[in-house]
Amino acid sequence: MNFAKFAFTDGIKALQQQYGSRDSYARMENRDDTDGLTEAEADFIEQRDSFYMASIGENGYPYIQHRGGPAGFIKVINANTLGVVDFKGNKQYISVGNVLTHHQVSLFLMDYPHKTRLKIYADARIVELADEPALFKLLDPADYKHTPERMILFDVKAFDWNCPQHITPRYTEDEIKRAFAPQNEYVLKLEYELEKLKKQLAGK
Repeated sequence: MNFAKFAFTDGIKALQQQYGSRDSYARMENRDDTDGLTEAEADFIEQRDSFYMASIGENGYPYIQHRGGPAGFIKVINANTLGVVDFKGNKQYISVGNVLTHHQVSLFLMDYPHKTRLKIYADARIVELADEPALFKLLDPADYKHTPERMILFDVKAFDWNCPQHITPRYTEDEIKRAFAPQNEYVLKLEYELEKLKKQLAGK
């Protein structure tokens, strides 16, 4: 699963040579290959509540879709396989249709607060719900409001971590609430103490 070996085609290598980065990236290609996703990637993936998926259409053009759900809706089935339930949406079926004709996809998983992103090359395949009920039970986020239509499995071919440059930190409402929780508790405590002091002064 050496990302450099997988991603760097002859044309890309020629550009790297032209612009002076070929030597450093050649060293990346010579690193030892991993057998699959490590615990670090698995932990990161299973904390995500969204990802971006690029697929290839029959017209030859790529299509990028944002997919979201509850944190943990992307399941690491094993070191080489990810899976999600495909929720009912606007019924355009662009990504699903693309996967049926071109199984090659690319995934981007973002952690905006920590300016971290994981990029993955994978082969995607569609699995109907009725065909593998045990797999559906594993993947389905039962406590999340949704209508499942099918499952998508991703056979991971290569992955790599991107540098944090130019990633703007962004936070969800829940993350902001958690960050300000100690401060809010402190303010409430001060307000309580102030009200208590007012009552004591009023009683004198």
